[in-house]
Amino acid sequence: MAITLERMRADIAGMIHEDPEEIGLEDNLMDLGIDSMRLLNLILKWQEDGLDLEFAELADRFTLAGWWEAVEAKRAGQAGQTGTGSGA
Repeated sequence: MAITLERMRADIAGMIHEDPEEIGLEDNLMDLGIDSMRLLNLILKWQEDGLDLEFAELADRFTLAGWWEAVEAKRAGQAGQTGTGSGA
């Protein structure tokens, strides 16, 4: 299953027993209850779905917007790697 912004929001909400609509893009997720163990569990869940993120890529950005930026940056980097090296 592809990771989308709304999927991330829903997974975060499920982890802290909140409605997804209650989590804003700029809300501090630590203040909402996402600690390092919950973050690690989210990362493991997303890795199972094919998103190759590391703890350090999210640990210093504690907003949904920041996490989504990290996802987009990771995807852009992966797309750039797959598009190179095939020149003749």
